[in-house]
Amino acid sequence: MAQQGKHISGQEVATHNTRQSCWIIVHGIVYDVTEFLDATIGAPGGSKIILKYAGKDATFEYEPIHPPDAITTNLPLEKHLGPVDLDTVEKVEIVITDEEKARQERISLRPALDEVLNLHDFEAIAKQVMADKAWAYYSSAADDEITNRENHAAYHRIWFRPRILRDVTKVDWSTTILGHKSSMPLYISATALGKLGHPDGELNLTKAAAKHGVIQMIPTLASCSFDEIVDGAAPGQVQFFQLYVNKDRNITKRIVQHAEARGIKGLFITVDAPQLGRREKDMRMKFEAEDPSEVSKAGSGNVDRSQGAARAISSFIDPGLCWDDLKWFKSITSMPLVLKGVQCWEDALQAYDLNLAGVVLSNHGGRQLDFARSGIEILVEVTMKLKEKRGLTFPNEKFQLYVDGGVRRATDILKAIALGATAVGIGRPFLYAFSAYGPEGMDKALQILQDEFEMNMRLLGAPTLKDVVPSMVDASNVHTHLVSVPTDRLYDSNCTSHPVLRRDIIYNRSVRCEHGTCQAQDQDVMHHIYL
Repeated sequence: MAQQGKHISGQEVATHNTRQSCWIIVHGIVYDVTEFLDATIGAPGGSKIILKYAGKDATFEYEPIHPPDAITTNLPLEKHLGPVDLDTVEKVEIVITDEEKARQERISLRPALDEVLNLHDFEAIAKQVMADKAWAYYSSAADDEITNRENHAAYHRIWFRPRILRDVTKVDWSTTILGHKSSMPLYISATALGKLGHPDGELNLTKAAAKHGVIQMIPTLASCSFDEIVDGAAPGQVQFFQLYVNKDRNITKRIVQHAEARGIKGLFITVDAPQLGRREKDMRMKFEAEDPSEVSKAGSGNVDRSQGAARAISSFIDPGLCWDDLKWFKSITSMPLVLKGVQCWEDALQAYDLNLAGVVLSNHGGRQLDFARSGIEILVEVTMKLKEKRGLTFPNEKFQLYVDGGVRRATDILKAIALGATAVGIGRPFLYAFSAYGPEGMDKALQILQDEFEMNMRLLGAPTLKDVVPSMVDASNVHTHLVSVPTDRLYDSNCTSHPVLRRDIIYNRSVRCEHGTCQAQDQDVMHHIYL
């Protein structure tokens, strides 16, 4: 074994290229990962991907999936073998495929940023310019993606009742979230693997949040390290932290207390993911990317089709998390505790009775249980029942309600505010914005929302958010569900990822799905591929 502290030659590393002795290089350091081939530090695909880079520099594969400190944190120090002499390392050949060349050409042909008018546009453009794996991970949702579509469709069942002849010369849509100022009633929700879309990953969100005065929720599964994101914040910038609870409570305690020590102002505990849902676009992409030789060796009956980026990075999550654990959380931190992923009034009431700071009414962006209801629909139920059971009115400073999933317009946010939410979380649209246009895309996305707020509050007759009240909306049909063979866009976007359906984007032509379940018709292409 190499002596720690001394430079190791690339030739020596290259000899450790088997399952019995597997060394890899990440950021110029050699690590012995033999005992950890199937652990969570691995890239999506687990040991198969690691072994592909055994004896080589794995930084290219590692970088988009993991924060820089993931391997150093999870591997014991004795497995950190030391720096490598990079001049002696065999270069891993990066093959530029025809598909990648075509993608780069699409990037060069994307519309100018000033032609982007709304958040839908970012999504349509991102679909065309992102790498297939990245798009599959970001856009995928559970099973038939019914809930993913419903998250946005539910807002379409809520209608405004504007007031007139009110002085709206000046309108103010600023608010406070957990007692902290925000320029808009929204926060940037936690989303994983930001570097799949852009080399700067979540730092795009951090910088945009600072510039526009909104709050960023840092994800557990960020591509950038937690400290890198906190260090990238502006002085005094408010950040929250989203927590996936580790089976090892000592790890969870260390993460939570470190977050508090670094100044995090709120802990959002994810409670809707005891097991990750089947996100089939992501899973299918993983399977299609398999090495055919590996498939033939394994035999068709032994091929693991159940993976994908999501599952490969999340095996540490504790399915045993329960209500009793909240007392323990209160004992290890003084940060406000919010449950992220509440989906019925009974659980919201229990969270209130346990003196938590609030709940996020969320179905995880439609990525967990398909046919779970939208957050906005749950909001109507929760406010009614908590008023009935505990006499609460909303918005409420003591117990705050948040909604995420499907938000694409300031009108969506204003509907949630009218129905009692303090703020909403927005995730995917911001990923698409920086994936398509980098930091300038994030800046544009937030500016679009600011402009929409100004216009829509004037048209509602609401000078401030306090004037956006329940009587301004008609939500009487929010509980109406209709799921049919759709011409809606999310269904088509999922179905078109299947090999038997191909859509000619350039010539604005759709074709019938050969398995007969899609009835996609010719229509305006930008409208058709919106989510």
